[in-house]
Amino acid sequence: MESIDLRLVHALQIDGRAPFAKIAGVLGISEHTAARRCQRLKERGIRVRGALNRFRLGHHAWTLRLRCTPDAGPVLAQALAKRADTFWVHLMSGGTEISCLQQVESPDELLLDRLPRRLVDVSAHNILRGFASPGTWRGIACLTEEEVAALQPEHPHESPTELTALDEALLKVLQADGRAGFAELATKTSTSESTARRRVEHLRRTGVLELQLDADPALFGFATQARLWMRVRPRHLAEAGAALAGHPEVYFAAATTGPANLVASVTCRSSGDLYRYLTERVGVLDGVGELESAPVLRTLKRA
Repeated sequence: MESIDLRLVHALQIDGRAPFAKIAGVLGISEHTAARRCQRLKERGIRVRGALNRFRLGHHAWTLRLRCTPDAGPVLAQALAKRADTFWVHLMSGGTEISCLQQVESPDELLLDRLPRRLVDVSAHNILRGFASPGTWRGIACLTEEEVAALQPEHPHESPTELTALDEALLKVLQADGRAGFAELATKTSTSESTARRRVEHLRRTGVLELQLDADPALFGFATQARLWMRVRPRHLAEAGAALAGHPEVYFAAATTGPANLVASVTCRSSGDLYRYLTERVGVLDGVGELESAPVLRTLKRA
């Protein structure tokens, strides 16, 4: 991938709805070039999607780990990916294991009782504290600190409110295309452009709407992905989580309930790099007693 495309990708990761004029000014290219290159990235499967952060509305975030028979894995993973309350659905370990995240209003809504019987084992862990998310993944970072600062959106924080029917409609459009213009949003949701702008900006300020770069890390040369479960002594948990958040290999890390109280998703350029990462970066962290890893075969759903 050309240098200018990588810079554009990093810019979109920082602010997925930044106008092309702003991106062009920061990167030192023409607005036409920025728009044309971004369209080409979109055609390659690199796009911005709007993600609904129900955690900001008081919902609970859970990470699920499911072991199943080989014939059930792909079918179950596809079924999970179609649900509106799941994201980051990974098929792993030769197709015999699945991991995903789920956001629910109450623990009673967890889908554990609605899963097929070909499961071998199921575990659910409540996410207590997030340390790293795809929006902070440093694997594609290539802009200078000054360029990053210039692209950072200025959104004063507001308290979330209950979603309206219009909010739900806007979010549905943005989930398909996070850069959809306000005129398009207004047309597709039967409202005025000014109202669409006001509601989208409100959702962003409250953190309910997150704009995430949706792309396979393999497109950037990171061909090996894995899910990690670690047992960390409680007094070292915050320190270990913060350390993982600083690793460019990590695009998700969180403290959870359960015996494996620190979970992470990592991406490396090769299996050899993954081995070195586990032994030389994770293995030396204070408090990490046990580590389980599972290779990701396919990601059926991201944001």
